[in-house]
Amino acid sequence: MSAPMTALLLLGVFGLLGFGWRSWEQRRRTGSTGFRGVSGRPGSVEWFAGVGFVVAIAAALVAPALQLGGVVSPVAPLDTPWIQLLGVVLAVAGIAATLYAQVDMGDSWRVGVDHAETTALVRSGVFAWVRNPIFSAMLVFGFGIALVTPNPVALAGFVLLVVTIELQVRVVEEPYLRAVHGDAYREYTAAVGRFVPRIGLYR
Repeated sequence: MSAPMTALLLLGVFGLLGFGWRSWEQRRRTGSTGFRGVSGRPGSVEWFAGVGFVVAIAAALVAPALQLGGVVSPVAPLDTPWIQLLGVVLAVAGIAATLYAQVDMGDSWRVGVDHAETTALVRSGVFAWVRNPIFSAMLVFGFGIALVTPNPVALAGFVLLVVTIELQVRVVEEPYLRAVHGDAYREYTAAVGRFVPRIGLYR
């Protein structure tokens, strides 16, 4: 199978399990799919975080399709079999880690933030090690996909993914959780890293 087809297959599996299955399971358990959409007024930082995330996902899908059609080519230094294999390994690990973290999050799983609702603060399982393990896993997956078809569109999409996840966490989710959970969340952020253990603490 060619590298672009492999990337598209991995993206399909991620979408089917990470969004499709998880939203179905959330609806079965809670009556809600968990999708809350984009926060903030159009043009705001919050809005850009949500829209930028969608664009980054779209870029990840378009990049291998464009490469398959010969519209774009991989960046030469990255176009090697071992880098593509590393990308596949990282993408598969990212899928598995995303699903694991979603299960640990339980009924509190959401895509986006609804400021009118309150969900439980999850601090157990993988959330005892990292505050945003789903996003951490998605970054691993995104980096892996970018390595499978390392063309300019894929690389730009991954950079956008990193930027928008950072914005979503820092500007949207963390202020919301501080407002809802107060001291409990402050204690949590003082002890548990943002994306990797012990890094991104609030003292």
